[in-house]
Amino acid sequence: MLERFYPNEYLDSVYDIDFEMYYKQGIRGIISDIDNTLVPHGAPATEEIVALFDKIHKLGIDTCLISNNQEPRVEPFAYAVKSKYIFDAHKPSTKNYRKAMELMGTTPKNTLFLGDQIFTDIWGANRAGVQTVMLKKIDKKEEIQIVLKRIPEKFVLWRWRKKLQKTQ
Repeated sequence: MLERFYPNEYLDSVYDIDFEMYYKQGIRGIISDIDNTLVPHGAPATEEIVALFDKIHKLGIDTCLISNNQEPRVEPFAYAVKSKYIFDAHKPSTKNYRKAMELMGTTPKNTLFLGDQIFTDIWGANRAGVQTVMLKKIDKKEEIQIVLKRIPEKFVLWRWRKKLQKTQ
């Protein structure tokens, strides 16, 4: 039952992702959350994240940012990293994951999702059939509704790790 919430991979940072490997595996589109996935909540795009997106694009991978935030937050960030974007996405609804793939011309088989929350980001991407990479949150400071979701999220990740240990 909890499997629907499990990420395919769990890493410390977006900078730990082997994008070349994913490209070789056929990934041609990346859908990503912004806040606490790429930068601290509310922060602008950093030089490092702009350089990372440039590297991803040079590999031949398209990108689309998908956020539950409003356009004034998402549009300037997307502009800075030269990415397509969807704001007010209503994650975990699958509608805008599918829209992101449509914008990039990709399918669930050749799309990767990056996010920091199980019950919005990862669950929505899993339901859309997209491979997922969950990243540790960047900033401890979060809105109360997110803090409350982090409690059951810890249990889900604990179960996921136990399952991984059994299969190894």
